[in-house]
Amino acid sequence: MSTSSDTVPNPSPETVPNPSSEAARNTTSESDVTATPVRGTRLTLSGASLGRPGAPALDEVDLDIAPGEILTVVGPSGCGKSTLLRTLAGLLPPLAGEITQDGQPLTGPSADRALVFQEDALLPWRSLRANVELPLAIRGVSRAERREQAQAWLERVGLGTQARQLPHRVSGGQRQRVQLARALAGRPRAVLMDEPFGALDAQTRAGMQDLLVEVLQGTGATVVFVTHDVDEALFLGDRVALLGAGGLVAVRDIPRPRDRGTRDDQARVALRRDVLTSLGT
Repeated sequence: MSTSSDTVPNPSPETVPNPSSEAARNTTSESDVTATPVRGTRLTLSGASLGRPGAPALDEVDLDIAPGEILTVVGPSGCGKSTLLRTLAGLLPPLAGEITQDGQPLTGPSADRALVFQEDALLPWRSLRANVELPLAIRGVSRAERREQAQAWLERVGLGTQARQLPHRVSGGQRQRVQLARALAGRPRAVLMDEPFGALDAQTRAGMQDLLVEVLQGTGATVVFVTHDVDEALFLGDRVALLGAGGLVAVRDIPRPRDRGTRDDQARVALRRDVLTSLGT
């Protein structure tokens, strides 16, 4: 398998699928991955204790994550947020209880569930496009097809003209865009995000939040998004799960529409106060 796609010229704008165009919305081509939604998956924890033997981080967790929803997760440091994500990714087995995906036991990692970290984890010797191609190569997608799909995703996150750049030549926010494109290029049914914007400055972070909402539209994927930032959680989520010392404190619905202009809306202000109170802050 080639480790670089830089020997092939960039596709012209006319040949790159444009997911926002009418043609892209109507096509059923397998290559136009950004226009063909996957079916979101249901993730369910029933009486689950999570963590490492002898040191559980979360006890007796009951949580049902609906297909296609964005569930944000907030809580103080050390409360088990990352443990929850790694368990849902299949990297940590539950200590007790049951975790299922669409009613079937979740027993290990799967291409159906993509994990996105705060550190971008891009391979430094591969171009941006070649990094996005990785999950497609693992799936056995042909070289030409995966190039086309990777280029389409880079266009979707606003980096189509920088496809040949190496990761160290672009900013931290741009590397996170590439990581998002790489995660979604593999057509996962669930995307598990561990504070992916935590290291970004406020302006870049807000831009990445907007981009995430825009890019997720129409994908159908279920999203679990961990954050320390209550405002980020309330902007991105359809629901917010509050974790405290040892367990799940509560799950709250988030008012819609998702609009920064409604931040001072009475219902949203009341919810923010409720979340902060529940977290003891």
